[in-house]
Amino acid sequence: MTAPFETTPTGSTPPGSTPPGSTPPGSTAAESKAAGSIPTVTPPTRTTAIGTARTGVTPGTASRRTPSGALALMTAPFTTAPFRHTEPPPPGCATGRTAEVYRQLAEDFGVEGAPTFVVLSSSPGLLAATWALMRESLLAGDGSRTGKELAALGVSRANRCSFCVDAHTVLLHATGDHALAERLARGRAPQKEVQARMLAWGEATRTPGSPDLTPLPFFVRHTAAYVGTALSFHFINRIVSALLTENLLPGNAQRFRPVRSLAGRSVAKTLRRRPVPGTSIALLDGDAGPGPSWAAGTPVGPAYAALRTAAAAGAGLLTEADRGLVRDTVAAWDGTHQPLVWDALPGRGDRPGARLAMLAALAPYRITDEDVAAWKKPPYTDDCLVRLIAYGAFAAVDRIERALPLGGT
Repeated sequence: MTAPFETTPTGSTPPGSTPPGSTPPGSTAAESKAAGSIPTVTPPTRTTAIGTARTGVTPGTASRRTPSGALALMTAPFTTAPFRHTEPPPPGCATGRTAEVYRQLAEDFGVEGAPTFVVLSSSPGLLAATWALMRESLLAGDGSRTGKELAALGVSRANRCSFCVDAHTVLLHATGDHALAERLARGRAPQKEVQARMLAWGEATRTPGSPDLTPLPFFVRHTAAYVGTALSFHFINRIVSALLTENLLPGNAQRFRPVRSLAGRSVAKTLRRRPVPGTSIALLDGDAGPGPSWAAGTPVGPAYAALRTAAAAGAGLLTEADRGLVRDTVAAWDGTHQPLVWDALPGRGDRPGARLAMLAALAPYRITDEDVAAWKKPPYTDDCLVRLIAYGAFAAVDRIERALPLGGT
């Protein structure tokens, strides 16, 4: 018998006693990754996919150590970035709410100008809500950061988002769990049963009715943080797969263990400092309501409700018939990955908008230049494309959320 996940990073104060849990589900293997010695790297004159890492920065200051060697891969200046299909403005040009999101991102996440958020910047309401849900669940929410990283990694595996799988492997290094991070990078299961249960739960959230969804591998009082983290990355995975390239670092350098470890250490100080909950809520549009009952009484609730509202605005880019097609197809989805061609997927020539939204929901990694070009014609802009992809992505999130067995929550 094992307890719900409640471990702490290396060097942290251990939690109190934990109640017994239930029998563990089977664990799953990560994608196999190559390992070896780090090559000589010339710092690129571009943003890395992960953004600019803050190294030992005191909140509110701009000082940081001069990067060298592999860390330069994490700290290259922003000139161009790994965006597909859109060209968002550099973070340094941001003003107002968007600039405040970037400020919080640097201070609370330890990474400046992360393309996972920059790609949403043409829609400030969508950007703010996406940041708020991730911040209030993964960063500021209750429970172990290692546990939530494992859940997010499991989600990313299930969605075949190699960018996010690599990012969470790096962030496990940042928690101090280096051995765990490397076991996963090499395609091996966690040694600890409680960690294997958390990883399997995250992966199972994609599939309604999966036996690995119960019992919950965390305390009920931490439901908002863990479920919010999982749903946040079901959305972010789809945005990343649709609108970013797949390499976390230039040259796929995260394949090398020294790079993974050093990249994680560069944000370790920030990661081990839990932010004050609720700070991001002031960035949200209006009052989207308290959110779902599983997040009642926490900032995760209004953040989730705000993201639902912001993503739903993309529905206006489709006809009523196209919205109905997307809605009905996603509602019938069983969590499996679609074949290259499936009957419900519209063609580019007749319903390109519905095709994009459906792909964003069920197979975002299959969106091609041709798919985008078939729809993105005047008057449609980068902002329109981002909103349409977000609409499809959240349609899948909503389907997943409704199917989660949360004991009446």
